[in-house]
Amino acid sequence: MTLHCSIGDPSAVCRPRPHRGQRPWGRGSTSDYRGSDSRASRERGCTSRPSRRGSRTPNRKRDAVVKVLSVVGARPQFVKLAPIAAELERRGDEHVIVHTGQHYDVNMSDVFFSDLGIAAPDDHLAVGSDTHGRQTGAMLAAMDEVLERHQPDWVLVYGDTNSTIAGALAAVKSHIRVAHLEAGLRSFNRRMPEEHNRVMTDHAADLCLAPTEVAMAHLREEGLSDRSVLVGDVMTDVLYQVRDRVVGEEPAVPAQLASEPFRVATLHRAENTDDPHRLAAIIKALGSLPEPTLLLAHPRLRARAAEQGLDLAVGSLVVSDPLAYPQLVSAVMASIGVVTDSGGLQKEAFLLRVPCVTVRSETEWTETVDLGWNVLAEDPAQLPEAVLSLDPHATTAAPYGDGHAARRAIEAILAHGGSRACSR
Repeated sequence: MTLHCSIGDPSAVCRPRPHRGQRPWGRGSTSDYRGSDSRASRERGCTSRPSRRGSRTPNRKRDAVVKVLSVVGARPQFVKLAPIAAELERRGDEHVIVHTGQHYDVNMSDVFFSDLGIAAPDDHLAVGSDTHGRQTGAMLAAMDEVLERHQPDWVLVYGDTNSTIAGALAAVKSHIRVAHLEAGLRSFNRRMPEEHNRVMTDHAADLCLAPTEVAMAHLREEGLSDRSVLVGDVMTDVLYQVRDRVVGEEPAVPAQLASEPFRVATLHRAENTDDPHRLAAIIKALGSLPEPTLLLAHPRLRARAAEQGLDLAVGSLVVSDPLAYPQLVSAVMASIGVVTDSGGLQKEAFLLRVPCVTVRSETEWTETVDLGWNVLAEDPAQLPEAVLSLDPHATTAAPYGDGHAARRAIEAILAHGGSRACSR
């Protein structure tokens, strides 16, 4: 039987702004794990603490509390985790968070847990950076003990990183049900490691939680409709909450950008950073724009630029460290445009109705292009023209849901049962 949850009225997305200081997600501890689970201790091996059970009384009766183990490791996954963690806590279910350590920089990892009000991870695998094969293998080797110790009913994996495929494979091998959040996305570019991860995870999963109608169509075409549910995009849940919290605040940008129009840019994909000639051409194009561009320099970008002897602060570029998520949302809201190769940021720009140019030949979020708010610019020479000519029409379209995807995702998991006894 195919379960197909419809997405509600987009007019329902705007909610009252929370009181100043109110946490955006749930009531979990916002303390980060740099205390007893410091970086130094994590480097000596996997750290852990007892798992938590939701503190609130479930709002509906059912036979048993379901135990979900979330596997995350990269910035976009931390954002997606926030509403899922809050929804599980609200329902009184048990939730275990496993951080693989794929993103280990403080600004790319620790700060997201505190800023989004997510409780500290129960386990930290501390795998760090490495080649795709070695990094994924290290996660797989560490996950066996974690799964054996926690014995979850479901393993929930997010997006398309090495943490995603490692978590899915480890669960499959242990005969634990797998749910894939953000299932069905396709770039149809098999050179991308993310494409390998998302396709294999979808086909390994027991439940594919799709964010859009387009993603559902991809899953149907691959014969996965009987295990696929349309829930909407959980990043929409987070973005609307954070948007309402920071609206009216001064953006956390360098002083020279406070009183003039600026753009926000990020670059991190290997196809844009690893080729010295291509990276230099992109940086030159960004620096040639008439308005300043705030380049939020991902650690990968800084490392590649240093190796190549490339100065990032050229022309109108203003280089800064990555921003915490609320500050990123605030900066994008205050900007006149975004230039990025990030899947998440191009979608966030659309949801905030900020024009975006994506430095890639394809996108998984085709709705942003179809609606005119995102333009693809693979050739760096075309980048300035693409940025300056982009003038999208206003739209009320809501292809990514109404801000309640986390609730639908957990309901779908519960509808598929919580027993570990599953045949493969």
